[in-house]
Amino acid sequence: MITEPLLSSPKGGITALFFIIANEALERLASFGLSTNMIMYLTREYGMDAASGAQILFLYSAAGNFMPIIGAFLADTYVGRYPMIGFGCITSLLGMVLLWLTTIIPEARVPSCAQFSSKCNNEATTPQLLFLYFCLGLMSIGAGGIRSCSLAFGADQLRKRDSLKYAGILESFFSWYYVISSASVFISMTCLVYIQDALGWKVGFGVPVVLMILSTLSFFLASPIYVKPKAKANWLVGFARVLVASFRKRRIELCSQNPDELYHHGKGSALVVPSERIRFLNRACVITNPEEDLMPDGRASDPWCLCTVDQVEELKALIKVIPIWSTGMLVSVNVCQNSFLLLQASTMNRHITSKFEIPAGSFYAFLLLSSTIWIALYDRVIIPLASKIRGKPTRLGLKQKIGLGILVSAASMAVLAIIEGVRRETAIREGISDNPDTAMHMSAMWLLTFYFLLGFSEAMNGVGQNEFFYTELPKSMSSVASNLFSIGLSAASLVASFIVSVVRGFISGENQESWVSSNINKGHYDYYYWLLATLGFATFIYYLACSKAYGPCKGGQGGIAGDVREGSADDDDDDDDVDDDYSS
Repeated sequence: MITEPLLSSPKGGITALFFIIANEALERLASFGLSTNMIMYLTREYGMDAASGAQILFLYSAAGNFMPIIGAFLADTYVGRYPMIGFGCITSLLGMVLLWLTTIIPEARVPSCAQFSSKCNNEATTPQLLFLYFCLGLMSIGAGGIRSCSLAFGADQLRKRDSLKYAGILESFFSWYYVISSASVFISMTCLVYIQDALGWKVGFGVPVVLMILSTLSFFLASPIYVKPKAKANWLVGFARVLVASFRKRRIELCSQNPDELYHHGKGSALVVPSERIRFLNRACVITNPEEDLMPDGRASDPWCLCTVDQVEELKALIKVIPIWSTGMLVSVNVCQNSFLLLQASTMNRHITSKFEIPAGSFYAFLLLSSTIWIALYDRVIIPLASKIRGKPTRLGLKQKIGLGILVSAASMAVLAIIEGVRRETAIREGISDNPDTAMHMSAMWLLTFYFLLGFSEAMNGVGQNEFFYTELPKSMSSVASNLFSIGLSAASLVASFIVSVVRGFISGENQESWVSSNINKGHYDYYYWLLATLGFATFIYYLACSKAYGPCKGGQGGIAGDVREGSADDDDDDDDVDDDYSS
């Protein structure tokens, strides 16, 4: 646990951390409380069909996951983390207030339509849609400002020279940060969704506004005690310099293993010669004329013409992990299907008792719960048991975890397709295919099988990818590693939107209902899920090829068939002895 030593510091310390964590937790509670049930609001209050509403939410999710990258770049390079979080708080609050006003002002939305009704002729006007998009855009920008800097800004409050003394406190902060953030998302998917279903949109959207006000106040109240580091050069600038320098020196001939070739490297750097892979980037660190290229103190006279070997190798490391990253992006497409799953659950029997019914929007919380349980089981039960059986420390390799997550993710979509096929047949058999608002007798608890499998996939692939990026990229690129997964989620939302567009545009006709029809009983969502399952299995084959091309991991993890080795993760001797996971 975090204890008292930092309280004596006049700036920063544990006191500041409480306000930063509260700010992030309340923001997530508010934003996820709005987005989880948003598909219902769009179909009921804006007269949208299911596919159109889902596409809007795909784009909103993509923006929400991509904006933190822009926010991190601007904060680190120009404005600093404190102003960026403050800007994010105000912008998010403004977006939520304006969205709440759409529930109060009748002219801001269309007259209510029956859920999923294909006979609804009410359509939102262009001004109404623009206002809605403006609200969602403000919320995405605000989330990008807060989430891009919150964790790093909290770490700034604990940054001390005596790193050994404060390392445990910093680690404890990271742990509590993620625990509280996850708990906030879970509460928003259960309690806030229930409030929206039980008390209506005015109260349901008003509560997040109150939470966001508290989030903003919690951040600004502690302003006098924050440590506020100034902005400095960002890793994106370093990458851009390498690319520009390589292009400007494109006519330089590179001679392999040339002992007379001079390379620019920083003082104390262990890398004095660049690697042979992706050789064209090596031109960026070649010294052509020492008198013109270097200043008296050894620095480059023009950093856009001459870079260090470390900068070149950092960009190479990023390029090398991109194929593995792309496989995770395709898996995240399955996680983005919440809107359709919510529609699916809303047509099924969700009663736990005769008087209590689980809100359809709360079912997605089972994914979070499932992944948390699987992470705990893997770390506290499976690994200790496997180690005890083998008589030595054992664990899955990073690439094995990622591959297993991809395979199970594809299997989960196949299971969901089967469940949807049964649900659709049940609706037809009960004679309610023309009445999608009517709940059928099939229990929505069948969906838990899907969430159980997808949660396992997230526990393996999601956690494995984050650990893989952090392990494989240089320590100087830890900020890049922490943002790669978010970029993948953003790209996955765009890919999911593209797939829905293709399905709507090409797999429908005048006399043929679209797979993702507004009438979920007449559409073929099971075919859509089978398509995603097929893409998932194809992604697994693609991953095997990427994994083989990548080679062994730096961490020297041989997987369940190999023991965990002690010592440095960068030990080259260990790398020679380990299995290549899927690459062998």
